Amino acid sequence: MKVHTVILLAGGNDKNSGELLLKALQMLENEIGKIVTKSAIYRTAAWGPIPQPDFMNLAILMRSKLPPKLLLRRILDIETRLGRVRTIKYGPRTIDIDILFYGSQIIKTDTLTIPHPEIANRRFVLMPCNEISPNFVHPLLKKTIRQLLLECKDELEVKLWA
Repeated sequence: MKVHTVILLAGGNDKNSGELLLKALQMLENEIGKIVTKSAIYRTAAWGPIPQPDFMNLAILMRSKLPPKLLLRRILDIETRLGRVRTIKYGPRTIDIDILFYGSQIIKTDTLTIPHPEIANRRFVLMPCNEISPNFVHPLLKKTIRQLLLECKDELEVKLWA
């Protein structure tokens, strides 16, 4: 079975999100594959129409043998076991784990779009990704993470979690 490079973004803005991120990392390594590296945790103002606490986010670079749909199912299961309940779109979350990249593959189904369609528009995604893989080339946009970060128009402040 082929091993794929996978880049994920994990985050949350619940009072226990820091603890949940640590649990998520352990579960991802146990159930998805080897964590090669991870970024620092970044703090970002919440994005979207609902007032809510700041988010904690980190990027994770992994190696996994799982095919994309099974990877998604396992991630959704991990989120559920960590208390994620999907209620309001762009609302507060205990934990959220997004598949940003699956190697250089381009996947579009009813339930899965890779690369994640909003990567280039979100500084809170690009900053931690730039920390772990600045030279990774977005397979659709043909630009490195570093280039996308430099061009990003998102003005939300993203800073290291103190």
